[in-house]
Amino acid sequence: MKKIFYTVLLFAGTLFTTSCLDDLNQYPHTETTSADVYTSAANYKAVLGKLYVSFVIAGQEKGGGDKDLDSNFGYDYMRCYFNMQECGTDEVVYTWLGGEKMSGLTYLSWDANDAWVSDTYYRIYYTIALCNEFLRNATDGQIEKFSESEQAEIRHYRAEARFLRALAYYHALDLYRNIPLVTENDPVGSYLPPRYTATQMFEYLETELKDVDADLLDRTECEYGRACKQAAYALLARLYLNAEVYTGTAHWTDCITYCNEILKAGYTLEGDYAKLFNADNHNRTNEIIYAFPVDATHTVSWGATTYIICGGVNNTSDTQVPADYGVSSGWGNFRLRGELPDLFSDGDGRGMFYTEGQTKTIDVVENQSNGYLPEKWTNLTDAGEAASNSNDGGVNTDFPVFRLADVYLMLAEAVVRGGEGSSRSTALGCVNDLRRRAFGNDSGNITDGQLTTDFILDERARELYLECVRRTDLIRYGKFTTSSYLWQWKGGVMNGQAVDNKYNIYPIPSTELTANPNLYNENY
Repeated sequence: MKKIFYTVLLFAGTLFTTSCLDDLNQYPHTETTSADVYTSAANYKAVLGKLYVSFVIAGQEKGGGDKDLDSNFGYDYMRCYFNMQECGTDEVVYTWLGGEKMSGLTYLSWDANDAWVSDTYYRIYYTIALCNEFLRNATDGQIEKFSESEQAEIRHYRAEARFLRALAYYHALDLYRNIPLVTENDPVGSYLPPRYTATQMFEYLETELKDVDADLLDRTECEYGRACKQAAYALLARLYLNAEVYTGTAHWTDCITYCNEILKAGYTLEGDYAKLFNADNHNRTNEIIYAFPVDATHTVSWGATTYIICGGVNNTSDTQVPADYGVSSGWGNFRLRGELPDLFSDGDGRGMFYTEGQTKTIDVVENQSNGYLPEKWTNLTDAGEAASNSNDGGVNTDFPVFRLADVYLMLAEAVVRGGEGSSRSTALGCVNDLRRRAFGNDSGNITDGQLTTDFILDERARELYLECVRRTDLIRYGKFTTSSYLWQWKGGVMNGQAVDNKYNIYPIPSTELTANPNLYNENY
């Protein structure tokens, strides 16, 4: 069993409906108040734990019971985010289109009333609300009653809360672009937050992430499950990688600067790619910079990695055995579109697909025998044993939010696109290090002439598939909505078709537009 630093405190179980944004800025609706909770440094750490687990659980009880938030489906942040980032791309095709209202995401045809678009939005802002409430109670004036050492520790917690809020705001920026900004400094109560443009949000996040640097711990000092300095650097690098999409101005050199900060921190690639995605992956801190811990005892979830693992195992197959992946049963939620396995060449060990009885082509979206099944993620320990009873407690596999391989590829892309601060030879070395791990030798190495932006996009798919970056990558390359790259069932037709460019951005939910007249969608 992994050691998890946090406990879940009932104080943090805010319950509000999805019909009014100003509830996001109110105190939690519980009998316990902040005056009761913020009485000891230990309680601050407990509440901080709730901020962390808000990404992977949906409520105060096992599997989402005593739910934090009224929503269409009641699922956790990561299940929503996975669907938004993966299910409209060339990676994932969804099985239960009608029952789970996934046609919009699958076919790139959603609107402002889409259930997943709404649930994801409110999950993100619920986490932001928790962070704001923590920060209101962690000012220097609020914590001066504690000892000097306790105050110093709470300042670290405060920086982590700001990082987590920045991560949630980054997701909101990337998904919705022009969004409301609420901080701990805004009034509590009937407050309608202003609409920030994508450029304004970019500038806010850039400033915020740089400002917390002094108070975040270095990776060598940080206990597992907490965000270190290098996690903030990785988020900055990703922000800069996509800066041109958000602001119209490229920041390739800034991306390289923060990739270099991470490279100086002593991370190394894990020798076995598959071990990054098994139930013992909390031991891979050599490569994993920051992860969302998932635990079958402490953070039982039917979303997060339980969803990724169980959802990718067929529940109608006569040949696929769920126990081979460390799970008690398969759910059959999704398979892979044929374009993804086509990106892998023979010998690339990252291409882990179950093919028996499965066609590569998706002729019928809801036919579970159409599409290969992913074997990348498992609930197996290093010893090959099931880490938990997934029917009872979900899985034990953590979700790597940032890892060194992604940093290598961000640096390589920024160099190829003209950023300064590194070299093509360094970029090529980073890419070939990944390919050497994938192939087990030098047979997959590429030459400098092959190091192009298109190659890097494909390499990102090979290295990072099912890690919630594909939609963002395709948009950065101008391929998500356009005819320059088509995949099966893009736009709702088997051979794929271009869609309106408005689908590069999700709409603010209609319920939110009604509640806050400061908000609007340009194209919906």
